[in-house]
Amino acid sequence: MTGTRASSMRARALVPLGLALVCGPAQAHLNATGMGPIYDGLLHFLTSPEDLVPALALALLAGLRGATCAKRTMFTLPAAWLLGTVGASTATAANGGSFAAALWFVLLGALVLADAKLSLRAMTMLAALVGLAHGYLNGSGMGLSSNSIVAALGLAAAVFVCVVLAAAIVVPLRSRWARIVVRVLGSWIAASGILMIGWSLRGS
Repeated sequence: MTGTRASSMRARALVPLGLALVCGPAQAHLNATGMGPIYDGLLHFLTSPEDLVPALALALLAGLRGATCAKRTMFTLPAAWLLGTVGASTATAANGGSFAAALWFVLLGALVLADAKLSLRAMTMLAALVGLAHGYLNGSGMGLSSNSIVAALGLAAAVFVCVVLAAAIVVPLRSRWARIVVRVLGSWIAASGILMIGWSLRGS
């Protein structure tokens, strides 16, 4: 019985090994999997905290300022991001992106923490500035091609969805404690930026 059980276990162990041997090759890049460059742009944004967190912070700030500011931001930020990405695609790769992102962490996080009473014009200018700056960092060194433009469109779409979802959560908040929770999130973002700045200065 013992020998039969051992042979049965060995046979079962060979099944996953056989399946592994007949599997096709793994693809490391999205273009190779057939998903296309638009998903490259989407996933680049969603997996890059230096881009995702400032966009979230700006959306939180716009949500605190009300529906009008949120609507203006949800269109201005992606448009500026797309413009900056495409405009910088022929430029050489930019350095210092991490330090610039850390500064945005601190600035936007501090504005959320302070519940800064920015006007609609100021919010629009801030959204345009954030979009152009991050778009430039994303686009520099990318090269101007049809794939890069499609990837930029995917990235801008991800930015739009991010702002819409985050602002839609914050805009309806009226209770004091709920708005305090949002401001606490801003403090965490600002603190993360300070840590990033300290780390970059220590590395240099």
